[in-house]
Parts: sequence; structure tokens; C-alpha cells
Amino acid sequence: MACTPVRSISALAVLATVFAGCSTAGTQPPPPAPLPTAPPVLTVTTPVADPGRGVVIARGVQEEPVHVSVDGGAEGISVTYRQIILQPGVSTGRHCHHGQVIGVVDRGELTHHADFHPGGVRVYRAGDSIVEPAGLVHEARNDGPTDVVLTVTYLTTRGAPLIETDLTQCQP
Repeated sequence: MACTPVRSISALAVLATVFAGCSTAGTQPPPPAPLPTAPPVLTVTTPVADPGRGVVIARGVQEEPVHVSVDGGAEGISVTYRQIILQPGVSTGRHCHHGQVIGVVDRGELTHHADFHPGGVRVYRAGDSIVEPAGLVHEARNDGPTDVVLTVTYLTTRGAPLIETDLTQCQP
């Protein structure tokens, strides 16, 4: 099966639009709508993609081993990616997750309150990664002067909320 490059399809669509306007006697077709702008993406135009060609969304460093284990039971596992922006002075409030969360601080400094940190507090800076175990009650705050931007992956039981604020439901 041959793959048609995306550029060829786009060129054919433009030519079809131009020639369609020529066939209407005495009227002008409406101008084409502007193309929407989007973030850069990887466009695959060959039958086999090079796995080394992709867009890095976020990259962080973790100094300790990372063990990921989420038992979704009969419901299965849901994998969700989110970008979170915390403005200066904003807090997530105390909460937990029904699965593991792995995040990267893209910008700013995040103050993370959790019992497993020495002294109960750790500050994460751009390039740091955060690994939160299931059921851990914690709070994240932006105590700095600029936005904190995080890229977060949630590995949770399918159907469970991403963020649990009823702390009686938080079980490590």
C-alpha cells in the first residue's frame, strides 16, 4: 500500500479550490479561511516511522530509581497527559491521586509539601522531575514570582478522578 505525502494532498486541495472557483460564471468564490496555527508536530509521510524522530514535550531528571506500578484491577489503567500552569501564589490544595503521577517542571519553582520529604517540603526547579506514589496526600504551591509550568503524566485506575480532594479516599 503506497502512502501519499501530506504535502501532495494539501497541494491538490488548493488546486481543486482554485479551479472550482474558475468554473462559476460571473461570481467570485469566497476567500479561503486562514489555516489554524498549531504547535509543531511530527508528520509521518512514509510507511515506517523513524522512532528517533519525535517532539520532546518535557524532559526532567530524577536522581533516584523510579518504580512504576499501578494496579487498575478489572477497570484497567488510564494514561493521561496534562500541562498544568500555577500562577504565583496559587496552590493545588491538599489532595492525592488514585495511581502514580510523574511530572516535569518546565518553568518556575514548585514548592511541594508531602510527608515523605525531609522536613515535609521540597522545592522543584525547571528540569526536575516529580514522582508521586498513589494515595500520597500532598500539596503543590507556586511561592515564586512567575508561573510554574508542569507537564504531568497520570497513571490511574480507569474511571477514577485525576485529583482526589476527599482525603478519606487517599490510601497509600
